[in-house]
Amino acid sequence: MTLLDRLRDLLGPAHVLTGDDTAGYRDDWTGHYHWTPLAVLRPGSTEEVSAVLRLASETGTPVVPVGGNTGLNGGAAAEGALMLSLARMNRLREVNPAARTITAEAGVILETLHDEAARHGLVFPLTFGAKGSAMVGGFLSTNAGGSNVLRYGNARALCLGIEVVLADGRVMNLLTGLHKDNSGYDLRDLMIGAEGTLGVITAAVLKLAPAPVAHATALLGMDTLAGALALLHRLQAGSGGAVEAFEFMPAHYMERLGRLKPELACPFEPCAVNVMVEIATTIAGEDPVERLETLLEAALEDGSLTEAVVATSEAQRRRLWTMRESAAEITFVQPVMVDTDVALPLDRLQEFLTRMEERLATLDPEAEVFLVAHLGDGNIHYSVYPGRDEASHLAAIRAAIAGEAVALGGSFSAEHGVGLSKRATLAAHKDPVALSVMAAIKAALDPKGILNPGKMLP
Repeated sequence: MTLLDRLRDLLGPAHVLTGDDTAGYRDDWTGHYHWTPLAVLRPGSTEEVSAVLRLASETGTPVVPVGGNTGLNGGAAAEGALMLSLARMNRLREVNPAARTITAEAGVILETLHDEAARHGLVFPLTFGAKGSAMVGGFLSTNAGGSNVLRYGNARALCLGIEVVLADGRVMNLLTGLHKDNSGYDLRDLMIGAEGTLGVITAAVLKLAPAPVAHATALLGMDTLAGALALLHRLQAGSGGAVEAFEFMPAHYMERLGRLKPELACPFEPCAVNVMVEIATTIAGEDPVERLETLLEAALEDGSLTEAVVATSEAQRRRLWTMRESAAEITFVQPVMVDTDVALPLDRLQEFLTRMEERLATLDPEAEVFLVAHLGDGNIHYSVYPGRDEASHLAAIRAAIAGEAVALGGSFSAEHGVGLSKRATLAAHKDPVALSVMAAIKAALDPKGILNPGKMLP
């Protein structure tokens, strides 16, 4: 029997896609990466994932896990490999409101978690633009961030336990709901953010939080990033740490948003720094809108804030969120670009932007910069549309962005993972000892190198 015949016996012919049936799995969301998989496999259980990986290990066949395929760095590229789609593994195994946990399989869509938590008066606070398609396995494998990291942390902070199938097919059951467990190495955190290179996450125990009973959301305009950060600190102090989002949209972002989506145009003449802020309360009877308005009025009076529009309805709140969540859609509008997601210490953000302006003036005077940022946690999505389309030139721009971020105490990768696009950057900037440890872990857990080969490690 051929490999594909054996896989059909394992999963059923309907769940082993080949040829034209793989059409929906040959590209990533950005359109920057294209490939032809050997087959797309659609297992329906952890046991089937285990059987697939045992067979792949036996035959030395590469396997690339894929969730919603909304990654931005080529992490699901699978030329000649078996793509392992976890979409059929979409069951909620347990919802435990008393423990404030939800156990979900890898194919559960993020928005489904939001809806299920809401039915119990709780919230799963991870959120970002692709929430309608991103899946549990994917957002854990990239340690996704999003807009609420400021208050709740990234995906790793919201996960208590995981179930993982290793390269040889063994199932590692770490599905604990414990908040404290010092029983050896933290293998859960090792797998989160590993992009499927060490194992395939098949299920997770995720943390829920009390659902806010009221929100206050506003769009603010001011002159400088330093002023915006000072205002963030004032809002944090004045709200008892209730700021959930603090999202930076510069003037050029607002200009393009208004041009491409007129219904989302900025309600005031865009300032140099425009920020969407949201605070929330879980206390019944408390009015966060009144509190936010009081804080903003003081900032307007002392001149640290130029413009402020506070949402007075849920429809207005959703419009402000849609303005921010349209970022990916209006960023990927040109076929040639360098997209990055760097992280900086909060007090070095403006310095990074200034230094990059100077670097690009020399490196590519015709380049256009487009950016948006999770300002509260220092994560800038910094994109460049270059003046010429040459691979070496694009690599030089990417290297410059990463180099400036690292030189200022930052990271070249904040929340999108490494995938294919940042492998050279990882080699250039990761501590050499850390790289050797990463390689040793990979060799120990995946000695045949079949799990998402060519990703992450240089």
